[in-house]
Amino acid sequence: MSGRFVLLGAPGAGKGTQAKRVCTRLGVEHLSTGDLLRHAVRTGSPAGKKAKGYMDAGKLVPDEVVFSVLFERLDDGLDGFLLDGFPRNRVQAEELDRRLDAAGTPLDAVVDIDVPDEHLLGRITGRRVCKVCGNVHHVEFMRPRVEGVCDVCGGELQQRSDDRAEVVGQRLAVYREQTAPLQAYYADRGLLATVDGDRDADAITDDLLAALGEHSTEGR
Repeated sequence: MSGRFVLLGAPGAGKGTQAKRVCTRLGVEHLSTGDLLRHAVRTGSPAGKKAKGYMDAGKLVPDEVVFSVLFERLDDGLDGFLLDGFPRNRVQAEELDRRLDAAGTPLDAVVDIDVPDEHLLGRITGRRVCKVCGNVHHVEFMRPRVEGVCDVCGGELQQRSDDRAEVVGQRLAVYREQTAPLQAYYADRGLLATVDGDRDADAITDDLLAALGEHSTEGR
């Protein structure tokens, strides 16, 4: 199955977890701009050096930096992909459309994972990410078998700098101001579906697969 999809949702909505599940089932590439940017920071690339200060402060990374890391990956000629964490604003959405339309490969569908704001704070501040493999645990909902140790590879778990409580409020405020309006942008284009993200993870995955499967290239 192939297709070109976007997954929307506030920080803590579960986009990363669900994107990995969905991509495995659909056989499309998972493209997380957050992962791409964090890799750029770790490797000390020019884009990573520019991005680090913004990410540590919970601010959005400038569009030109995001474009440089993402479109380099899209230019690899992927058969199908799901974008997680991009676009984050109208300018990014329009640039994505321009590039994909020019290549004759427009988006097929956009799904928004909806979670009430009051449930997002605990989800974010409780996350712990493996320094080695990137696997995600949670201090309450997905505790590791050994405290501070990744279940998958045995690496050290850490709290991301942008998951600290003092940063999370800023991240949510930025999302509501700049990213939430994309729901209307994609609805106007007839691409948007919404999934209730405040439920069991398996139920969310099933609904996401149903929404994206309807618009896959093979489903036409």
